[in-house]
Amino acid sequence: MTKVSPVRVYLDHAATTPVCDAARTAVIEGMAGWVNPSSPHNEGRAARAALEGARARIKSALGWDGHMIYTSGATEAIALALGRANAARIAVSPVEHDAVLRVAGKAERLAVDEAGLVRDVRPNALHAIQHVNNETGVIQPIADLAEHIHAAGGWLFCDCAQSAGKLDLPVQADMIAISAHKFGGPPGVGALLVRDLALLHPTGGQEQGYRGGTENLPAILGMAAALEQARGWMREAARLRALLDAAIVEEGGAVVAQDADRIPTIASYHMPGVSARAQLIRFDAAGVAVSAGAACSSGTLKTSPVLKALGWDDKAADEVIRVSFGPQTSEANVAAFLTIWRGMAKARAA
Repeated sequence: MTKVSPVRVYLDHAATTPVCDAARTAVIEGMAGWVNPSSPHNEGRAARAALEGARARIKSALGWDGHMIYTSGATEAIALALGRANAARIAVSPVEHDAVLRVAGKAERLAVDEAGLVRDVRPNALHAIQHVNNETGVIQPIADLAEHIHAAGGWLFCDCAQSAGKLDLPVQADMIAISAHKFGGPPGVGALLVRDLALLHPTGGQEQGYRGGTENLPAILGMAAALEQARGWMREAARLRALLDAAIVEEGGAVVAQDADRIPTIASYHMPGVSARAQLIRFDAAGVAVSAGAACSSGTLKTSPVLKALGWDDKAADEVIRVSFGPQTSEANVAAFLTIWRGMAKARAA
């Protein structure tokens, strides 16, 4: 019988990370004095000053010196970047998040290798290439790709939902999407970073005419607070992930893209002979929260397009789960996960 953990263990931070204390406090304080930042009166001007102050704080925390447009999250930022870009040609990697692939539609697909790394560029095209893959954790060599893309007369858009607040931002990109709830900020707020606003077609409204709708000032203040206290835990995450990787291999499992450069916070693991659905049920019943692929599509039971692009067949791809760490993840959490994994591996081998 599976032993149930007395306290739930949360290992699905790539889907969303709990709101940190600093962000929660900032949101509450922002709500206490919230006024529409577009109002012309004294209270509105004070709100505008807070909004622009948060913009400066976020850009400083990210090391970004270009423009920034507030959005409701990375999905809206992606739609804005790809849907309103002044580019006649768009090329995307096949290992992008569903939010990118949906907007891109039938756009050209870039070639990737068995780790999901992009291996070609197209002339005079806007390229959509994720900084860190949300399923495998693989980090794209953005600096090198940007150099080749710009030399070919193109532009680069990076989905940085999984890397912002954790890794150095790929400032070589022309546009970048971020989402606050991936680094301890509140859900429902994010931003599109833009090097040159001429890349986008304006439609009027707020945010210099590039995004209509009243800005969510309390959430924006929470996003700024979260970013300013992020990143200090990456070294510990790397240690824990290394322990987990080694134990999975020792138990007869496999680490997806094990030899590639990967962010310490995300890993996907293959247990031969046990479906991801069965694994998720077993883990959840035992008090451990993990996922299979992206949270946005894990309930669809479709084979991961990321794993298919990496050359995995349907059966093996359907036996892969994702584990992702946050600031609160401990060695005891990893041990709890491994106890359940080993139990399943033993039952499979019996």
